[in-house]
Amino acid sequence: MHPAFSVIFLTTLIGVGQGLFLALVTGQLYSLANLLQPQDSMSFYAMGSLLSLLFLVVGLLASFFHLGHPERAWRSAARWRTSWLSREVIVLPLFMLLVAGYAAVHYFGLTKPLFVLQDVIQVDASLILGILGAVAAFALYICTAMIYAGIKFIEEWHSPLTVINFVLFGLASGFMLASAFSAWKGVDLVGFYGAWAVVFTLAAAVSRGLSLRRNSHLVHKSTLQTAIGIRHNSIVQKSQGFMGGSFNTREFFHGASQRTLRLAYGFFLGMVFLFPVLLLAASYWLASPYLPVAAFAVQYLGLMAERWYFFAEAKHPQNLYYQSMA
Repeated sequence: MHPAFSVIFLTTLIGVGQGLFLALVTGQLYSLANLLQPQDSMSFYAMGSLLSLLFLVVGLLASFFHLGHPERAWRSAARWRTSWLSREVIVLPLFMLLVAGYAAVHYFGLTKPLFVLQDVIQVDASLILGILGAVAAFALYICTAMIYAGIKFIEEWHSPLTVINFVLFGLASGFMLASAFSAWKGVDLVGFYGAWAVVFTLAAAVSRGLSLRRNSHLVHKSTLQTAIGIRHNSIVQKSQGFMGGSFNTREFFHGASQRTLRLAYGFFLGMVFLFPVLLLAASYWLASPYLPVAAFAVQYLGLMAERWYFFAEAKHPQNLYYQSMA
């Protein structure tokens, strides 16, 4: 498939925004359980939520560059009964609204307990919005991933591993950003969020490794023989009927060389899984506030390369015919 950078930015940016919000809610729950020191509502939770919202908004704006008629974008929600894309279009603004509400509650200090559960847990508006937002975040991960995992004829994507990868990459990058944000704010949560970021990064390495292994051993159902109904063992296409490119050759094939694919493969493996963990480990030993920020930046660059490779490794069946222009 042809990797569209607008979709690469969309999926990676909103994944980071979702992960950061989930990290903030996780920190709040830990503080309610007296496992972490409570943080200032306005300077940490409100600002962190606004940062999450910024990533979501930029990701949403990036998606418009992939539309032929952006003015008709509202119509994409009409098929919510059968389309994962329509469900994503509905869930994303709902999640953004919950994030904005969570930020507003913390910013204006509206955190007075509404009621107490079992004489221990003080439930306020921010906790309710946080839990609802967490549910919406996971729903959004599933909707986004199922847009690709639900396409049966692209066998590289049609797997539960696609959904697992989207969730784990979002959590890893979001908690990595939470660690960087904590370091920037001077909050003593760098180790907490960093540890979770490493856990999710290693889990993502395992799940992505399994998907890469699966895809490398795929035996595709569609072949030149099945496409044209001829059982001969040696069939070679000489021409697709015209001399120039077409929509099919541009949109459903990346056009990159095998060397480029190998470079992207090695680049994202190092930048997503190896170097961020090393940078976080170095920040722990050196007590540097800048290394967690560098770890997030490095991992996000790697995620862009990973998402590019995710599209490039997918083989659309139509390329059995549109594989040669002349």
